[in-house]
Amino acid sequence: MKRRFLLQHAVAGAAMAAAVFASPAAWSQQWPERPITIVVPWAAGGSTDILARTVSEQMTRSLGQPVVVENKAGASGNIGSLAVVRAKPDGYTILFGSMSTHAMNPALMPSMPFHGVNDFAPIGLLAFVTNTMVVHPSVPASNVKEFIAYAKQNPDKIAYASAGAGSTNHLSAVLFERAAGIKMLHVPYKGGAPAVADTVGGQTQLLFTAGTQSLPHVKAGKLKLLGVTEAKRSELMPDVPTVAEALPGYELAVWYGAFAPVGTPPEIVARLNAEINKALTQPAVKAKMSAMGVDVAPSTPQQFGALLKADEQKYGKLIRELGIKGE
Repeated sequence: MKRRFLLQHAVAGAAMAAAVFASPAAWSQQWPERPITIVVPWAAGGSTDILARTVSEQMTRSLGQPVVVENKAGASGNIGSLAVVRAKPDGYTILFGSMSTHAMNPALMPSMPFHGVNDFAPIGLLAFVTNTMVVHPSVPASNVKEFIAYAKQNPDKIAYASAGAGSTNHLSAVLFERAAGIKMLHVPYKGGAPAVADTVGGQTQLLFTAGTQSLPHVKAGKLKLLGVTEAKRSELMPDVPTVAEALPGYELAVWYGAFAPVGTPPEIVARLNAEINKALTQPAVKAKMSAMGVDVAPSTPQQFGALLKADEQKYGKLIRELGIKGE
């Protein structure tokens, strides 16, 4: 009896050890076997959150497992991002982050609890947000060239709003000042909503912001749209010129991307990439995001990784040169 008991336990122990030490390739073949969580490092209701929930619905149907969205807001996206860094690299916890969380925060915040590039496995690019240059109707300019001329006649008198020092709104304006050879007054706010509100109200005259925030006010006649900050005209607004058409070389493209914890098996990263890309190319998803000024942009993990590294160097250098500190 004792011998049989020991033999049974030895066999059971061997089976457990085989399960524990099985290669990632072996257990990744069964993925997914349980629900997947997409962490959004901002509050519910924003464009990243809406994108995540729209994609998660498609992935749930395709994978046959629930794909749920969990909002972990705070610390400029660092709380949610850190939660994913600390998660087991098994493909069940991923992040929908952005240019700000991964390419900009490392330079803005010297005491970052993670590295935006080294601590994540890039899954793929999700989308570009149409970033707009808008002014209050009182500004006597109907295009970028007229605005530059007006700004040169009124140095330090034009106030531009931002969601805070080092935000994409702020960097868009700083790059614009440099390229145009003008000087304006920076008015930082604690978030994008009050920055938009005060530009609509005329307390500030200029704002670079996502089309999701500006276009409803443009349609209502409360803001004037002068251009978009991408290198090429937006497919969503082909009649709107780029800022670069007046200032060659100017560009600031705001993107969202999907990340997994570093160490996630390549097979799972590839499967996540394929499933997310399949969701992004669904007509219903594209239409829903287009209505918000978000242009979906599927990619490979390698393409997204190259973009991430390039932007971390580009914007990190700019932030350090200007001595900008996160708030």
